[in-house]
Amino acid sequence: MKMSTIEVELNRVVQPDIGPIVRQPQCVRSDVHSPGTMSLDSDYSDAEEDLSIPTYKATKQAESGNLLQLSRQSSSFSSLEEDSNDDEEEHERSRVGDFFTAPCRAAEQAEEFVKKVWEAGWRVVHHHSLPDWLRDNDFLVKGHRPPTNSFLACFKSIFRIHTETGNIWSHLLGMIAFIAIAIYFVTRPSIEIQWQEKAIFSAFFVGAILCLGFSWIFHTVYCHSQRIGKLFNKLDYCGIALLTMGSFVPWLYYSFYCRLGPKILYLVAIFLLGSACIVVSLWDKFSEPHFRGIRAGVFIALGLSGVVPALHYVITDGFYHAIHCASLGWLCLMAVLYIVGAVIYAVRIPERLFPGKFDLWFQSHQIFHMFVLAAAFVHYHGISEIAYYRLTLGDCLETEIF
Repeated sequence: MKMSTIEVELNRVVQPDIGPIVRQPQCVRSDVHSPGTMSLDSDYSDAEEDLSIPTYKATKQAESGNLLQLSRQSSSFSSLEEDSNDDEEEHERSRVGDFFTAPCRAAEQAEEFVKKVWEAGWRVVHHHSLPDWLRDNDFLVKGHRPPTNSFLACFKSIFRIHTETGNIWSHLLGMIAFIAIAIYFVTRPSIEIQWQEKAIFSAFFVGAILCLGFSWIFHTVYCHSQRIGKLFNKLDYCGIALLTMGSFVPWLYYSFYCRLGPKILYLVAIFLLGSACIVVSLWDKFSEPHFRGIRAGVFIALGLSGVVPALHYVITDGFYHAIHCASLGWLCLMAVLYIVGAVIYAVRIPERLFPGKFDLWFQSHQIFHMFVLAAAFVHYHGISEIAYYRLTLGDCLETEIF
């Protein structure tokens, strides 16, 4: 069917040509449009706005999402940084705490180690559980070593706590000290110390080292067996006599430096008396507990034999000269220390007054050991002074007989 001319014209009015309008830029407006064209332009703008709204919202949402994500990342970074700072502060506090608590932890670990060593296969017994040959002091009630029959076990006991621990270590350390002093003295150049002086002082060093050495070894192996205990007990007493003899040699040599007769006489006398003490010490009965007082008396008498040459020197040279030049004051102090130590050893104080209270520490034998050490060091100081004084005077002008 063919459309009429009027319908065609109407269609043109209703459906205008929109091609030029669509091809125009959005910002260009045409003033030649017909009313239909204006209506279409308006519809196009509305459609464009409708299309741009979702895009804008999506952009805003994306930007909001990015900002939210950045905010979350920033807060995450901040929290990580705070955690890192907290960790660093905690680590620093931990380091400071470790620095101050390390000594406490070390002390606790050392105490635990000592406890384990103490408890590992080690036992001490009551005095009543000892055999007769180990019952030397009834006032030391507990902490005794039982018979071991093993030198290894005896020497391991050096590092354990028992009634002989103080006796062992007091003279062991003293022996090490005198060995060090002796090495230093004899290795001095001859321009400082002549060989004659080294030989004279060596008599004292040998006596001190043997005395202290025999002593700590005896107290270490005393619990091995009856035979070994008696053997080293005799050596212990011999060491006391050797120390006394060695102590007299330097003092007599320098006190009667220019008087050959008295010097030889007194040196021979002290040698004979010391040898007699050694012979008595080898007697089996001498080491028995009920001869304790006799033992102390024998060694006190040996030491007091030095009173005779001391009086001789005072008579010939005067008291002032004997005190200030012959070290008589130091010699007297040495004698007092030996005598006091021997008396404490003989009467067994303080454990006699408080049985069981001084089983491990501060018993009479330990006190006696400390007095012996003090006397030995005092004597070394005294003979050093008299040797220095004598050698500064030069050679003897004449030899005196008496």
